[in-house]
Amino acid sequence: MVTASGATVTVVALRIEIDHEKCMGQGQCVYWAPATFDLGDDGLSRVLDAGGDPDDKIVLGAKGCPTGAISVWQGGEQLV
Repeated sequence: MVTASGATVTVVALRIEIDHEKCMGQGQCVYWAPATFDLGDDGLSRVLDAGGDPDDKIVLGAKGCPTGAISVWQGGEQLV
């Protein structure tokens, strides 16, 4: 991406990982980021679209997980 000042900015997409051994299907992730997360037929969280919601909402969804089943990474840095 090139900004109005001519500077180049690199945008790194979020990587979301869900540990289904920990997930209890509480749906807090869906509450905070409904375009990113959903509960599957098995009642466990799944990713619909890793870019479906603003990054801050995705991070809130992961932080809201009562079992800590969701990890969010940006580049090499773990955010949650």
